[in-house]
Amino acid sequence: MSEHAPVFHATTILAVRRNGQIAIGGDGQVSMGQTIAKATAKKVRRLGNGRLVAGFAGAAADAFTLFEKFEEKLERYGENLPKAVVELAKDWRSDRVLRRLEALLIVGDKDTLFTISGNGDVIESDDGIMAIGSGGIYALSAARALMRHTDMSAREIVEHGMQIAGEICVYTNSNITVLEPTA
Repeated sequence: MSEHAPVFHATTILAVRRNGQIAIGGDGQVSMGQTIAKATAKKVRRLGNGRLVAGFAGAAADAFTLFEKFEEKLERYGENLPKAVVELAKDWRSDRVLRRLEALLIVGDKDTLFTISGNGDVIESDDGIMAIGSGGIYALSAARALMRHTDMSAREIVEHGMQIAGEICVYTNSNITVLEPTA
């Protein structure tokens, strides 16, 4: 990975925890330069036997590698989310192959929400909202406003926040996938 964190212009991921519920959403747009290469990509998934939700911004193959490594960490540490997140970040930063992966991850359950980077960053949410990707700041802003001024559920906030980001960011579309844990 380069000395500077990559700036991804290919996605928007938004995660919200509210009232013991968590939801994560991602848009479907894949951009190659100035061209939309795909409009229906799935950038969010359930992990940890459906107990966790996760989303990625960055290169898809890199993200899938990281999802696999993260699930290995979850199994190794008895599904202890904070421990698995820290151990993934340590490996991601120090391993010769992993450190070349260019992606950001958000993972969370009903209690905790983290953003993880290849620079060794592990950031826990203070307010139950996290966003990454090119439209992340728009989705984050919308979600914070909705969280403060409505009684919407986590899922509804994600849906509306992603829709707003899609209306502002040219690298974000309105083909939104929203997931919640199944377990």
